[in-house]
Amino acid sequence: MSERASVPKEEADEQETESEDAAPVTTGAQSVVRALENAGTEYVFGVQGGAIMPVYDALYDSDINHVTMAHEQGASHAADAYGIVTGDPGVCFATSGPGATNLVTGIADANMDSDPMIALTGQVSKEMVGNDAFQETDTVGITQPVTKESYFASSPDTVGDNVSEAFALADEGRQGPTLVDLPKDVTQGETDIEPKAAATPDTYEVQEEADDEAVQEAADAFAAADRPVILAGGGVIKANASAALRELATEYEVPVVTTMPGIGSFPEDHELSLEWAGMHGTGYANLAITNTDCLLAIGTRFDDRLTGGVDSFAPDADVIHVDIDPAEISKNIYADYPLIGDARKVLRQLFDAMPRAPEADAWREQCQDWKDEYPMEYEMPDDEPLKPQYVVETFSDLTPDDTIVCTGVGQHQMWASQFWEFTKPRTWVSSHGLGTMGYGVPAAIGAKLAAPDQEVVCFDGDGSFLMTVQGISVAVRENLDITYVILNNEAVGMVRQWQDGFYEGRRMASEYPWIPAFDKLAEAFGARGFRLEAEEDVEETIQAARDYDGPSVIDAHIDPGENVFPMVPSGGDNGLFALQEDHLEML
Repeated sequence: MSERASVPKEEADEQETESEDAAPVTTGAQSVVRALENAGTEYVFGVQGGAIMPVYDALYDSDINHVTMAHEQGASHAADAYGIVTGDPGVCFATSGPGATNLVTGIADANMDSDPMIALTGQVSKEMVGNDAFQETDTVGITQPVTKESYFASSPDTVGDNVSEAFALADEGRQGPTLVDLPKDVTQGETDIEPKAAATPDTYEVQEEADDEAVQEAADAFAAADRPVILAGGGVIKANASAALRELATEYEVPVVTTMPGIGSFPEDHELSLEWAGMHGTGYANLAITNTDCLLAIGTRFDDRLTGGVDSFAPDADVIHVDIDPAEISKNIYADYPLIGDARKVLRQLFDAMPRAPEADAWREQCQDWKDEYPMEYEMPDDEPLKPQYVVETFSDLTPDDTIVCTGVGQHQMWASQFWEFTKPRTWVSSHGLGTMGYGVPAAIGAKLAAPDQEVVCFDGDGSFLMTVQGISVAVRENLDITYVILNNEAVGMVRQWQDGFYEGRRMASEYPWIPAFDKLAEAFGARGFRLEAEEDVEETIQAARDYDGPSVIDAHIDPGENVFPMVPSGGDNGLFALQEDHLEML
């Protein structure tokens, strides 16, 4: 949960005073913008259109910065990334009909990954709703399954309160997206009602601290373990709990595994780090989870890409599950010790309740032996094309520790997460649960605006890049210093890998022999383009792209036969992972 999720009374009073000093609202649209201002909104990502036009007109006189995106899907991904990096809800605008439906992918993505975001969509006038009017869509009906709440604004007098509540709800408790659908007659309608400060409904309750007795029982079990493991999920980052996690792990010397969304929650250069687990996680992380006798899982929903087969996941472990959402407890993996609450606060509770450190010297040695036996390495024969792992690793070595890495979805995403060394939270921005190709280009825009003083690099695949390439025009227009690296294997690589591994090499619709010259395409957009083919040019090309003041695109032509390993087949046993393609036949 964001540090600013709950608005103290004195802060709310200050917001109301600021509103009183500003020009009074006269329309529903002005009330919408005032609600965003009161909530501290700095950026809005959107695309103009007829039904949302009154809100844009009200935005004209606001200090809120609007970033016009090249596509509404890009607006939702940029807002999503902004929320990941800042911890506060990102905001996106779209008009009715196709504008709203184009947001849905990004909204669903934010929902799967519990990212804070608020979407505001234009709608036809209330009297036209249900008549199949021009650009009418049942936006609330479409988005209700993929939001924490979707609102249909019904009155100019209350529309500002709808937005305030949606903003607060996106941020409070388990974060996620909300939406407010704005009929044009509501935003054009007259009102003199100032919106209330952002606050959740009275019926919305969040348990922030776990029951003390349950915490003590969990702490006793953890202290008694011979083979303890901490599994840190994305909820650790959402709750700003990384410092509490590190304190617990280092004080009691417990190895730490992260989920993929939890990357950055614990520094990967620490001796206790086993990096991330799951389908393409490290062999040593997966072996640790498979052999642990007590798993402290924090802020994870135990999705199938992490667990593989549920029956084979941590089969001998007592599971302590910390989560702010009670619905996640025992949903996929049974929790022997359920602890409901905010991750940061519950970790502090556990730290204080620990009677002693686990006697786990032999276990730590075993984990180190696995790290030595199954290192993350790759071969680079002189007679083979450029290896993607080398591009990622070199980039990691050349950049500051707080560099933000964004990705699309596919093989490039896995290589980026495997071979970049992450040491800080909120530096890994990717699509996890929904697996949205095209996420990277607009996400990097949102990330850079969220953290202008941090370097931002986006690793993308040729297939993923093509889905949202128009976003480069936005990065150029806004003069954003982002480096895009396309790991170009002229294929939808992960699909091709699965076809080779599980479909007898029948490569149907996965190869892209007609890929454009991305470096030249970047130049056409106004960015700086680079073509990279040889190992000896990697460092020089990366430095040249980083030195360019503005968006740059490196078209890195990599070995088209390179695959992502380790790999656990879907639904498989995490302790039985393939290190190369012929291993898959034995699993």
